[in-house]
Amino acid sequence: MIRPLLALCLAVALAAPAWAEVSRDQAAAAAQRQTGGRVLSVDMAESGRRAVWRVKVVTPKGEVRVVFIDAGNGNGNDNGNDRGRGRQP
Repeated sequence: MIRPLLALCLAVALAAPAWAEVSRDQAAAAAQRQTGGRVLSVDMAESGRRAVWRVKVVTPKGEVRVVFIDAGNGNGNDNGNDRGRGRQP
């Protein structure tokens, strides 16, 4: 019983770095640079089989935008003014 549990824990531990090469802070900074706004929240999400950071920002004009930052490479996708609903790519 311990052996399968140990194997599972090891597999999860080794897979974790592939989940998020880009940190929460890096994703927030990328979204802030992209929009010029203030970061409201940062959450991990999934888009297909990719891990993404969902970053909600408020722009200097007061618009709420959600930007998806790829957790593997840091590329961003600004979905425009969707009032925080967060349409994923």
